[in-house]
Amino acid sequence: MKELLENSLQSSMTYTDYNLLFKQLVAKVRTTGEPSEEKIKYTKLNLSRSKRLDKTATIAETFQSQFKNICEKQTWLVITEPWCGDAAQTLPFLNKIAETSDYIDLKIVLRDEHPKLMDQFLTNGSKSIPKLIILNNQYEVLEQWGPRSQAATKLVTDYKTEHGQLDDTFKTQLQLWYNKDKGASIVKEMAEVSKKLCPEEETI
Repeated sequence: MKELLENSLQSSMTYTDYNLLFKQLVAKVRTTGEPSEEKIKYTKLNLSRSKRLDKTATIAETFQSQFKNICEKQTWLVITEPWCGDAAQTLPFLNKIAETSDYIDLKIVLRDEHPKLMDQFLTNGSKSIPKLIILNNQYEVLEQWGPRSQAATKLVTDYKTEHGQLDDTFKTQLQLWYNKDKGASIVKEMAEVSKKLCPEEETI
């Protein structure tokens, strides 16, 4: 596992590099992985959403302080793809969090280019993305998160239970939820993870 993680990091991208790839794909009317008209359409749509969130996303001061005080250097490795709608709503906030702390290094890899890595971090047996893997300097997995916040996951589960599958109607509903939530659920859960990894020392 350690060797797999180390090799994955060596071929990873920064958030800036990922956004550059994003823009190049849209300009060429292409996408990553196995191409389809739907994936190409969502890649273009996701770029627009990501760019908007890069400009408007904020981290509450309460949480900023917590991320700044992380107790050890961490690498936040995200498995994703540009055509993934949940990733477009998530990555801008993970980047904003990383920018608040000198102890967080955000790295990104594409799922379909790293199948062995993805197979180690499945969600209920599926290759759901985005998937965040938090590592220490020894390439040990401290925590993992994704593909969605608990609140968004409940929306997905409830809709599947009622309708049997996720359709375009649900995708619209989920987008509206993301717009209303404004990343609050993601940031709150990341703060909870950080607090768990760096609990305050008990005073004697």
